[in-house]
Parts: sequence; C-alpha cells; structure tokens
Amino acid sequence: MTNVEPMPARLFLSSGDLVADRRFDFARDLQLKGDLAAAADLLLQAAELAPGFASAWFTLGQIREQLGERDAAIAAFRKAQEADSVDRHGASLRLMLLGAEKLSAMPQAYVRALFDQYAPKFEAALVDDLGYRGPALLFKAVLAARHAAREPVFLKRAIDLGCGTGMAAAEFATEVGHFSGIDLSPRMIEKARGTGFYAQLEVADMLQGLRAKPDASADLVLAADAIVYLSDLAPVLHEVKRVLVPDGLLAFTVETHGGDGVILGGRLRYAHSAGYVRASLGDAGLTLSRLEDWSARNEGNTPVPGLVVVATKT
Repeated sequence: MTNVEPMPARLFLSSGDLVADRRFDFARDLQLKGDLAAAADLLLQAAELAPGFASAWFTLGQIREQLGERDAAIAAFRKAQEADSVDRHGASLRLMLLGAEKLSAMPQAYVRALFDQYAPKFEAALVDDLGYRGPALLFKAVLAARHAAREPVFLKRAIDLGCGTGMAAAEFATEVGHFSGIDLSPRMIEKARGTGFYAQLEVADMLQGLRAKPDASADLVLAADAIVYLSDLAPVLHEVKRVLVPDGLLAFTVETHGGDGVILGGRLRYAHSAGYVRASLGDAGLTLSRLEDWSARNEGNTPVPGLVVVATKT
C-alpha cells in the first residue's frame, strides 16, 4: 500500500432495509472485482428499495465516474447529498472535482468520519506509507525563525490545530511548556490524550477551537497537515492573529500547485498557491518569516508539492 484512501473506503450508512443493504454488499464485491456495470445495476436496485440510501447513491456515483459517465455520476452524487444532509461521504467534494459545484468548505461530518475511521492506523499509514515528515519540517523552520529573530527557542504556550494523534506535539515537546490540541475527530483526540503531551484537548474544528481561546494566549500556533482541509484561510488566520502574543509565531504546512488561488486535488485535499498564502497572511496582518518549498508527504513514492510557512504577529 502506497496511498491512503481520500475517504474511508468502507464508510457505510445502513439503509434500514436488510435486502437493500445486502444488495449494496454484493455490488461492492462486484465493484472490487471490476464488474462495474453489474455493480451499478445492483446499486440501482438497492436505491429503488431504499430511495434514501446514501451509501448506495455515493458508490453508484463513484462507479459512474469510473465508467466516464459524468452526468450520471453527478446525478448520483446529488442523490447522496440529499440522502445525507451532513454529507459524511463527501459527495459535495466529488461534485466540486466534476465541476458541478463551486469550490467551498469541506463538510465537517466528512472530515470527522474520515479521521475517526483513520485513527487506529493513522501514524503507521502516514509514516510508513506516505513518508510523512511535516512535524520535523515545522520544527526546523520554527528553530530557524527564532534564531534569525535572536529569540529564545523555548515557547511557553502552543496551540496544535488539527492535532491528530499528537505527532507535532511530540516533535516540539522539549521546546513548549504548555500544549493545547484541537481536532474535529473524537477518536484522534483519544489517541492524542494517550501521549501525555497535551495539557488541554478539545474536539472542535480549527476555527471553533481558536474562537474559544483568549486574546494573546499563545506563543505558537501549529498546523501540521491540517490546512489542506481548509479552502479559505482568512477566518482561521484572523483568529490566529488574535490569540498570538506580540512576536508570536504561526507555523503550518500546505500542499501547493503552480497556478493561482486554491484548488481541490484528486486526493480530496486543498492545495494553496504560494501567492495565495502570502496574500492571505498579509490580509490577516501577519508578517511572513519563512516560506520554503518543502514536501511534507509522498504519494506513490513521489513528493507532493508543498510549502512550510512561518509567520509572525508583529
């Protein structure tokens, strides 16, 4: 295995109809065997038995997309959206990739479902399969920024956005006195709690978690491989500026691309151009200290284009 699925591969929301659920299972087996036409037929039968069967509609959308049937794929993904209003499968993301919807925020329920299922194998998948090195790159960049500013490396209080299982806190543990972690996934928070690195942990999205923090309450805000789940950086960056002390640091990784603005990649992660990052930091009143072309992870043994960013509240 060299890649991790962009969504939980077996996320299943029962239809409540035993026959429909069994047809879905048979369809998934056929899909995995490559018999897409037969799988699509069974999924349509399942959806006829249970019209609100989100998993059947979503999987049918995937198959229609595989078959090159764009309009039929869009119709199926829209049915999946209607059947599950919080969009745990991420049908809206598939519609964005197909050009049927404008770029917008990632559904929180999708992100939570993704990482709740991912939590048990998270670190092994990142490090062993994807060569993940985001926390180490951030640590190197923060050290360089502090040395350049002739500031001591030790930081009293840090906030870890999208903290996951605590890999960034482990990297910074010797240089931070008090760590707070924020993550949307309860199962990730459980894993982070077990590390002992955090004085405080909260289940929330990044913006909600920051809004609960007092003004000038952090010397460092970290986001290792978390900004890739944000399309618009402005709200989070403005909150970061508020919670940072004067001369406090923001350090984060992003995936990037050679064009302008923000795009949604095929792995269902947002990529932000260097120009967009620079402009967003400036609009938020943060001063860019470092912007390095460093890749935080691989896909298919190839480094994913990325940036490591450090900014200062001046």
